[in-house]
This record gives sequence, C-alpha cells and structure tokens, in this order.
Amino acid sequence: MLSIPRTVALLLASLIGITYAVHTVEVHGQDFVDTVTNKRLMIIGVDYQPGGQSGYNPDAGEDALSNGTVCLRDAAMLQRLGVNTIRVYNIDPSANHDECASIFNAVGIYMILDVNSPLSGESIDRSNPAGSYNVGYLTRIFGVVEAFKGYPNTLAFFAANEVMNDISTSKDNPPYIRAVQRDLKNYIAKHSTRTIPVGYSAADVRQILQDTWAYLQCAIDGTTDESRSDFFGLNSYSWCGSTATFQTSGYDVLTTMFENSTIPVFFSEYGCNKPQGTPRVFNEVAALYSPEMTALSGGLVYEYSEEPADFGLVVINDNSTVSLRTDYDNLQAQYNKLNITLIESADSTATALTPPACSTDMIDDPGFSKNFTIPSPPDGATDLINNGIENPNNGKLVQVTATAVPMAVYASNGNQIQNLAIKPLPNDESNTPGGESTSANTTTTASPSASPTKKGAAGKNYSVATGSLLVIALTALLML
Repeated sequence: MLSIPRTVALLLASLIGITYAVHTVEVHGQDFVDTVTNKRLMIIGVDYQPGGQSGYNPDAGEDALSNGTVCLRDAAMLQRLGVNTIRVYNIDPSANHDECASIFNAVGIYMILDVNSPLSGESIDRSNPAGSYNVGYLTRIFGVVEAFKGYPNTLAFFAANEVMNDISTSKDNPPYIRAVQRDLKNYIAKHSTRTIPVGYSAADVRQILQDTWAYLQCAIDGTTDESRSDFFGLNSYSWCGSTATFQTSGYDVLTTMFENSTIPVFFSEYGCNKPQGTPRVFNEVAALYSPEMTALSGGLVYEYSEEPADFGLVVINDNSTVSLRTDYDNLQAQYNKLNITLIESADSTATALTPPACSTDMIDDPGFSKNFTIPSPPDGATDLINNGIENPNNGKLVQVTATAVPMAVYASNGNQIQNLAIKPLPNDESNTPGGESTSANTTTTASPSASPTKKGAAGKNYSVATGSLLVIALTALLML
C-alpha cells in the first residue's frame, strides 16, 4: 500500500474538517505542565473580550465566544501574533461556544475563562460577600464549567477577579474566595472527566498583594485542600514606557515575592499604556520570559480589541473588518525574540513543591483576614455539586471546516492582509511565535478610515467551499 505523505494527509484533514485537539494541562507545583509531553506551558497570551462589557448580552445569547466567524477572524490574527492562550472575561453559560472553542483549539490556543460577569448576581459582591454567595450564583458558575469542561483547550477557570482592591475589602472577602474555589473544584471533580485548575486574578495592590497570595496558596487541611488556589493571576501595570527597567517597574520585587510559590503565578493582565497616545513597545516581554523570572508562568497582554480605555492591539471596525495598531506589531516583534525551547523547560524542583500549612503568621497586614474557617456551602449547593445543575449546556469540539477569513483585515500601514486564514496545527501542538511580521509583509489595498466599535463585532456564519479543493487534493494523492 502506498504511504500518504504527511503534507497531503494534513491537506485532506484541513479540507474535510479539523478535529485535532491540544493536550490538556495540569498544575504541577509552580508550573502548568502538558499532560502528554511533560513540557512546561508558559502562557504567551492576550486578554480577549471584543466589545468589552457591552459585547456580553446573555439575553441574546451573545458573548465573546458565540460567533464563529468573529472567532475565525480573531484566531487568525492571534495565531500570527504568536499567542498560545486567551483569557475571556464574560461568558454566557447557555450560549453555544462549540465553533469558537474548536477554532481556537485548531490553532493551538488555550482558553482561561472567568466564571463571573459584571451583571447583578453573577459575581461575589466585595461589599457583601455573604449575601452574594448563594445557590443561584453557584448555579450560574457551575453552568460555565459545564459549558467548557468538554473542550481540551480549556486551560483553567478564574473563580474571581479583583474582589479585593484595598485593605477594607481584604477583611471579609478572602474566606469567600476560597469557598467559591472549593465549590468549583468539587463540582469539576464530580462532573468532569479531567482536572481543570481553578484560581484567582488579583489587583496589583502592593499593600495586600503578598498577603493575598499567601492566604490563597496555603493548605488548611494538608495538600488536598480543595479551597486553595491552583494558580494565582496578577493584573500588573507597573512596567510603563520604553525607559522602564526590571528594577524601576518593581519586577524585581515581584520576582522575589513569588520565587518560592507552590502554585503557578502569571500576569493575568499586563501592558501599561502610559504615556497614553504612544504605541506600547512591550519591552517587558523580554524580562517576563527571561531566566530572571522563571518563577512566573508568563502572562496575558491587555487587550486584544480597542475599547474606551485605549489598550487595544487591534481596532474592530463597525463593518467587522479589523485594523491592526502599531501595538500589535511591536508585541509580535517581542514575541518573535523568545526562546521557546528554554521557556518550555520544566524544572523538577519547581514541579515538586508542596504548599505550606496555613497560619496567621504568614499574614503581615493587620487589616487582612486571618480567618481560615471557610464558609460552608449555602443551602442547596451540596445537591448541585453531587447531582449537577439541571439541563446543563455541555460544549464539545466540532469539525472546523472554514479556514479562510471572510472579512478584510488591514495591517498597521493601511494595506489589506491578503489570503488571511487560520492554519490548523497537527499533532496536538500548541501555538508558538512563528517569526512573522504581519504588517511588514503587506503590499496592496489600503484600508478605509477605521471606525472602532464599542459593540461586539457581528458577522454571518461563513463556510469554505471545499469540494473543488478536495478533488485537487485527491488527484494529487492518486498521482503519487
């Protein structure tokens, strides 16, 4: 029998439908680790929430991962950028995410999902944690687990984001953060076929930062304590401008703080935009992925699309076309300099770390909670955890048959990017920087004037006509 060359096999797979899946990831001590290769997963990521909060409309079943055409467009640009992870903040657990999750999976991009949203009743209220911790809230966040547990590229869940932002909010909230983490992890253990890490995203408030990390990473009842964080995210904007350094940014302080962490620590947001009005150069990327900061597991740049706060790498125009900003080019250039082999190397010492026992002695600020008695689940929660929520919306991978991006995307120089498409990765690979210079390689059609939208980009569901291409591929096969 004739053997099929790998290139033809990959072509056929891409035309018939992509079903490759990235490897799942687990937490081993200080690192995220690929469960198959045992390589370290260093997060090279971007925060992804097109349209901002207005892009989340559960009444219409809309969120950042509900429109496959939009995801196809953005996955192509994120793949070229070189990212392997996105963070998505606001999720409608009842929406269909199969197409978007499958597209990001096909290009080797993991997803970290926030289980909360800004709507009332869909997060822990920092001013009233006891009152907002109820069975209705848990039903909602368990729904997010059900919607995403079936995707192998679901990397993790954030149980909360910046619940504590000063000393006063650090008094009562820490036990409730741990309670939500416990409930999520117990639900995952009961209803998922694999472990999915659960953690917290903290504000970079230095007065409470070390106490927050110490409180959440310690074990109350041995190493199996389900309420402790599996990882710790930090929203940090301390490296500002092209003249910032490892020392002036305070990265040296953060490195010292987290060097003995027993859980992965990463920047869940970074990318200071001061001074405003100038493109970001992202020279902190070289520091974040350097040997000096190996205790950290990378980070997620804030953010993909331009919103009112002016952090966007791209502008999403009213007609769903996209215009790249110089920030995109600069970040791509920094990613291209990374030594992927080095940053994927796992350290046996780091992966073997065990958590310290919780103690009031590890909390420095007198205003921060020293209460390690975690609230019991609210009435009805135990039944939910044991039996599952009613009518769960279980997501699953689907074939990705469309690879060509149907709307125009314009480089930062105004020229349209030609033949833009996702490039599905074989052999369960995750995406890595590919050495591309997206804007520099365009030479044709100038873009119209950009008009950024503050709403989630809309688009029709397009598909690629594969029949004629399949014939060509089969003909090539028969000629071998």
